[in-house]
Amino acid sequence: MEYVYAAMLLHAAEKDIDEKTVSAILKAAGVKADDARVKALVASLAGVDIADAMTQAVAAPAAAAPAAAAGGSSDAPAPAEEEEEEEEAGGFDGLGSLFG
Repeated sequence: MEYVYAAMLLHAAEKDIDEKTVSAILKAAGVKADDARVKALVASLAGVDIADAMTQAVAAPAAAAPAAAAGGSSDAPAPAEEEEEEEEAGGFDGLGSLFG
């Protein structure tokens, strides 16, 4: 994850995201950079608009939360189920009176 953070820091500082600068950021942070991972990161970010990607990443969880809430939860019983449970509880009083 620190590799991605290095790229984000470089983007925020409006610096070029290349192997040399990513490795320098990681070294400054005390991380022993793996050259293959640095190269893969730089290659994967070559055609990416980082500002747009970050905006979408922030917006995605915010959009997912209302959708999950609207879908309902299987943990919470529906009002009709609550009424049935109350009726069933009343039936147990009758059984309890048999024993006691």
